[in-house]
Amino acid sequence: MSTIPPLAQRPAWAALQAHHARIAPRHLRELFAADPARGERLACEAAGIYLDYSKNRIDDETLRLLRQLAEQSGLRARIDAMFSGEKINVTENRAVLHVALRAPRGASIRVDGHDVVPDVHAVLDAMSGFAQRVRSGAWLGHTGKRVRHVINIGIGGSDLGPVMACEALRHYSARDLSLRFVSNVDGTDFTEAVHGLDPAETLFIVASKTFTTQETMANAHSARAWALAAFGGDAAAVAKHFVAVSTNAAAVTQFGIAAANMFGFWDWVGGRYSMGSAIGLSTMLAIGPEAFRELLAGFHEMDEHFRTAPFERNLPVLMGLLAVWYADFFGAQTIAVLPYDQYLKRFPAYLQQLTMESTGKQVTLDGAPVGADTGAVYWGEPGTNGQHSFYQLIHQGTRLIPCDFIAFGRTLNPLGRHHELLLANVFAQGEALAFGKTPQELRAEGVAESLVPHRTFPGNRPSNTLLLERLTPAALGKLVALYEHSVFTQGAVWGINCFDQWGVELGKVLAKRIEPELGAAEPVLAHDSSTNALIRRWRRLRDGA
Repeated sequence: MSTIPPLAQRPAWAALQAHHARIAPRHLRELFAADPARGERLACEAAGIYLDYSKNRIDDETLRLLRQLAEQSGLRARIDAMFSGEKINVTENRAVLHVALRAPRGASIRVDGHDVVPDVHAVLDAMSGFAQRVRSGAWLGHTGKRVRHVINIGIGGSDLGPVMACEALRHYSARDLSLRFVSNVDGTDFTEAVHGLDPAETLFIVASKTFTTQETMANAHSARAWALAAFGGDAAAVAKHFVAVSTNAAAVTQFGIAAANMFGFWDWVGGRYSMGSAIGLSTMLAIGPEAFRELLAGFHEMDEHFRTAPFERNLPVLMGLLAVWYADFFGAQTIAVLPYDQYLKRFPAYLQQLTMESTGKQVTLDGAPVGADTGAVYWGEPGTNGQHSFYQLIHQGTRLIPCDFIAFGRTLNPLGRHHELLLANVFAQGEALAFGKTPQELRAEGVAESLVPHRTFPGNRPSNTLLLERLTPAALGKLVALYEHSVFTQGAVWGINCFDQWGVELGKVLAKRIEPELGAAEPVLAHDSSTNALIRRWRRLRDGA
């Protein structure tokens, strides 16, 4: 149980409230004018990531008080507890050790006295051997054909991480091997995923820790039926066209998957933190074992930075504290993540689960109300696409939307001056959001007075800019770990458990109750009047009545 006093009783919280009243009226134009070196001074570089946080509505006092809040919230002790394998997921009595998934061989991290690092590397070695056989063509399907298509079947963390990583690292992928993903229980998802594929050349990865996840297993059984229909119902084919990422050996074997082709993970790996585990098998198949280990090395480098760096130079801590600053003192409800790299087009979607499933909590570790807003909505699209859709709201709307811009010094696909144009846009957007354009500037340019209100940009819109050299597997690992630990920082301040997700359970329970009612001839419905009416209406639509 937590021993940290409630937010309102932490001295830094009250000091920040008073400080906010003083700094909120100040414009970023004023802050930069008063400190010409601000752009160089309020920046930090670590693990190959340069973070410019100067365009935030903060000053040195803000940062000092936010660091005090982190200290009074026990952030350092929480970090140490996580890395040492303590069971900080108190509602499920589990350790939280995604950092062990990327610990180097020879490191030692213990859970209940057992060193888990050798177990991690045993699974990675098994994954590597399997990936090499598939990628080289040594693994043959039931009819002797090599695998040319891989379909990952999972949902939540068993889908979002691999989808994002495979897209982000497509430049490094084997182009003779296509990767597809099925997550939605909507039959359209599966039907479109297998459209045009030869079952003899298709391998399915069924990713479900328990091998009982309703949506995943519905799709897995459809995949099994689809494959067997092509092989004359020969159940022996399953072992050549299906592998599992699971811990339920009995259920996997009953499905027809060979035990040797089951890749396990552990209850101290949360789904949304699992892309470095066997859940990343599809990623390893795409980019190869060596590049996958580079991805893990990038994760580990950021892990070590987070674990050891002082708060004033700790990238995840700075970003996490700024997220708290805007959520709880400015009332910001969302954060836009805007990657200026097309390969990262699924990165904001991945962050949605990482952030919102982690911080969407209303009570502390003790079960008491948090006493502050938690869990901003994370969203975004790649630049420059977003500039021609939703940036209008960020620039001139009435809501404050802090932004994270992500850019790379070198492109993976040089094409004329495309990259210079891309980078010019990302730098310009941060500048425009911060400083805007005043009515006086517009009038000096000769803008008609009737248009001045419409063309005024208020500015004072905060942003971070993250600049890396190039999008490599290691760079992706660093970025993901950066946001993981930013979430951890936010959770420590709010005193919440970022590693459970009870909010997803109630809907599952009710769905299991409703499902048999949809097939019954004359169901007795005992829901609320709205749900009862919707079920009856659907039954009439189904029956054409």
